[in-house]
Amino acid sequence: MDTGDGVGAHRPAACLCVLCGLPAAGKSTLARTVCSLAAQHGWSSTVLPYDDLIPEHAFQLKLVEDGDDKQQQTTEWKLHRLAVLQCIEQFLEKRQAPTEPPATGCQINSAVWGRCIQPLLEPKTVDHSKADHSPLLILLDDNFYYPSMRYEVYQLARKCSLGFCQVYLHCAMELCISRNQSRSKPLPTEVILEMTKRLESPNPQKNPWEKQSITLNSTDSLSKWDIQRLMELISSALSNPLSPVEDDAEQKEADRIKCATSVVHQADQACRRLVSEAMKSARENKVDPKHMRSLAAELNESKTRFLHNLRKQFLQELPIAQGEDIDVEHVVKTAVEVFNQDKNKILKSFIADHA
Repeated sequence: MDTGDGVGAHRPAACLCVLCGLPAAGKSTLARTVCSLAAQHGWSSTVLPYDDLIPEHAFQLKLVEDGDDKQQQTTEWKLHRLAVLQCIEQFLEKRQAPTEPPATGCQINSAVWGRCIQPLLEPKTVDHSKADHSPLLILLDDNFYYPSMRYEVYQLARKCSLGFCQVYLHCAMELCISRNQSRSKPLPTEVILEMTKRLESPNPQKNPWEKQSITLNSTDSLSKWDIQRLMELISSALSNPLSPVEDDAEQKEADRIKCATSVVHQADQACRRLVSEAMKSARENKVDPKHMRSLAAELNESKTRFLHNLRKQFLQELPIAQGEDIDVEHVVKTAVEVFNQDKNKILKSFIADHA
């Protein structure tokens, strides 16, 4: 990659390594180990902890009768994730400490960002003549439970001709919950339970772009062999950066995810209208006010579960062939009818029990 300084120099190799898995699976501990070993290889490395970079309010969801606040919070969370990737891209373009946070739609924690990139500005090689060419390793520490979240990182790596790899830490849910409870600021157990339902581990057979992935069992301490495999994976990714040129398989995957996102978004809007209608009907049928909040919570929980299953089913069972047209409106209409039936059952039960 040309630096643009006119002398034909090249930027040092760089790699984005995605760490994914349940909370308390051991991602942060593994990241510290990798950074220590990276220094021995002469690599400059850092960890980007999403929980610290993204403000806490972006993760919070509120259940209200019409669901509007929930949509706003979810959208903000997604925008903050994109902001992290935009910051990475801008840093890789300039390779210098920013005088101010990169301009993005959502602001990440600038103090944390500054601390994160500082190690990348400090050469790890004893040969100072090679300092400017030290490979860069950026570890992204988050749950990354949906493939689409990881695919966004892959797209950035491909766009910037970076290395890309993934590490999935498999750990029993019960152990993650136990570890989480011993933390100074534990997550609610419900969050881990819900994430367990949603988590889709890397699947190279289904997603060719995930071929540079390994799964490590973190139920017990990782072995030296596990760490060695990971370091070899990273070394391979650094030596084999992605090409910006898209092939048919990658374009097909991008189209499939884009279509699935459109289907789920439109279904979400339709479901919100149905929830609002149900709440209105409950009020007209004089459901006890103290039970209205419970009804709203149950309807929204049903909607969330329905949208998750819709997205998963669409990606798994309705792959988009090259050039194939999908009638999104028909798919949405058919799918939403399933939620409408569930909504009617919930509403009928509440009216019968609490009116």
